[in-house]
Amino acid sequence: MSSNKKKLLVIINPISGVGRQRTIEKVLESHLNHNHFDYEIAYTQYAHHATEIAEAASLSQKYDAIIAVGGDGSVNDVVSGIKASKTNTILGIIPCGSGNGLARHLKIPLSPRKAIEVINNYYCKEIDTIEMNNKTYVSIAGIGFDALVANKFSSTKSRGLKAYTEIILSEYPFYKPATYRLNIDGVEMERKALFISFANSNQFGYNAVVAPSANLCDGMIDVCIVEMIPIIHLPIIAQLVYTKHFDLSGHVEIIKAKNITVYNNEYEWVNLDGEAVKLDKKLDIAINNKSLKIICPDGKEK
Repeated sequence: MSSNKKKLLVIINPISGVGRQRTIEKVLESHLNHNHFDYEIAYTQYAHHATEIAEAASLSQKYDAIIAVGGDGSVNDVVSGIKASKTNTILGIIPCGSGNGLARHLKIPLSPRKAIEVINNYYCKEIDTIEMNNKTYVSIAGIGFDALVANKFSSTKSRGLKAYTEIILSEYPFYKPATYRLNIDGVEMERKALFISFANSNQFGYNAVVAPSANLCDGMIDVCIVEMIPIIHLPIIAQLVYTKHFDLSGHVEIIKAKNITVYNNEYEWVNLDGEAVKLDKKLDIAINNKSLKIICPDGKEK
């Protein structure tokens, strides 16, 4: 490797999402600016292998940036490895998952070729990350119905919006909302909710925007509390979600905060950046302001 070039490690999840990752080697060879970058490729071999690879690569100090090729779960794994290393290694994303929530929020193109053009421009900025019971995430986490759906989705062979929607439609009529006890920046409250999201970015993925004003750089978590919605109102709610006006619904309450404790997450599962993770009944959630460097199209979120 030439010392005057940026050095990239490209971590590819070979089974992620909808299959775009299968052509990445050819697209990198054709479209990455080889005058500015040298790169190596590593393929993950098992769940969360990317975390191990990213931590070791960051600690080696051989690489300027680590590029996650996959969906939000793959990005989360790479971020977890970078954070565990306590280095300033930069994150890049070539989105090849199903929902690609963080990439969509940042306006990173879903086309691998165009995403590589973003990497070629190498515009970097610092964004927030969130800690939930010592687990790092970048985009969004949720409890309640959200976590149930993520857990069901993790055990299906199908991927994509159609499979996700089918689970929602089959589970929703029978779901009983829970009453959650919360401490939000020192204020104790109870809320009966279908689900509660703790958002850094604005969406789950698929452009389903649940926290329209969420900003990756504002040092705040958008706590999105959603009541059980009558089935007859779901088409209207869906329209609000996909037009970025979910916060206008009377069934939704959004509170900006820095520190949150949930005392009775009885289900224990959490949807963490699109992946079902079993944590605990008590959840401690805190923002880490501008704690991750990431390659973005132009530094503008909106």
